[in-house]
Amino acid sequence: MTDLEFQIDNFMLYCASKNLSKKTLASYEQSLKLFAHYLQKEHGIEEVCRIQSGHIRHYIKYLRERGKYTVVVKESSKTVNYPDHRTDYQKPISTATIANYIRNIKVFFNYLHKVEREIPKNPMETIERIKPERKIKQTLSPEELKMLFNAFDTTRFHEYRNQIITKLLYDTGMRVGECLSLLPEHINFGFRSILVTNPKNKQERYVYFSPTMGSELRRWLQYKDRYVDSPYVFPTSRGTKLEIRNFEYALRQISKRIGVHVHPHLLRNNFAKYYLLNGGDWVSLSRILGHSSVEVTQKCYLDFTDEEIGKKYQKHSPLEHLEE
Repeated sequence: MTDLEFQIDNFMLYCASKNLSKKTLASYEQSLKLFAHYLQKEHGIEEVCRIQSGHIRHYIKYLRERGKYTVVVKESSKTVNYPDHRTDYQKPISTATIANYIRNIKVFFNYLHKVEREIPKNPMETIERIKPERKIKQTLSPEELKMLFNAFDTTRFHEYRNQIITKLLYDTGMRVGECLSLLPEHINFGFRSILVTNPKNKQERYVYFSPTMGSELRRWLQYKDRYVDSPYVFPTSRGTKLEIRNFEYALRQISKRIGVHVHPHLLRNNFAKYYLLNGGDWVSLSRILGHSSVEVTQKCYLDFTDEEIGKKYQKHSPLEHLEE
């Protein structure tokens, strides 16, 4: 094991001790192992003390030039994942992905410099921050949403379950992982609220649902209890917890059925968009979404189209309200 590989392993143990999410840990490990692979192959560097700012700038240039999925740390993984079969194989890596790689590398060097004191100088200090290109989040029209909800065959257990999950994600703004972990005791029908107990930031919060959603949830729970013995609100037909990847796959199949690309996070995005367009405020939205601050929420959703801004203006015109 090289010094760089040892330090990456040590960093991962440090991150795991801080109870970071599995998704965050996986992102750190992938970014750092690809970086280590590049340094060893292109510069013969295996020690953290030899890494300079210039090496990182060369790596950024390299990322911008190489295509997606063209580099793997273990060659054997190609026979499992078949990256060359992907439709986006060799396409340019997005600025957002590169920014995420560099941000993860920066966390690693901050750890080496400030926590472990392994390096006297942080090579990331002079690296300019990469600003990702801002993409306007897709807004589903009311017609597309109705078409989506109506596409499920509710005579079948799994499609009925997936329809209710899809509606709940759109009505509450929950993350899909939070939704699939729900237990009946988390739902308060009196206050039309749901206690989310294991969100991304490890803090509890409440989300809220509409009267229509409340009626549908009650019917679903009655139906589910007739056929499945499970502690989960949205179990598999065997009573086990529904995996995120399985719901994502099912939603992709429904998307193909109606010709509209939909994924779970898009439903969360659309909840936030329509919440604001219908007059909701940033502070309450931030709390519902479970963001660390209002600023984080605003960075995520300050991407209204001109048409959406125009509609919002017509709804809140000062003169129109003055004439009432």
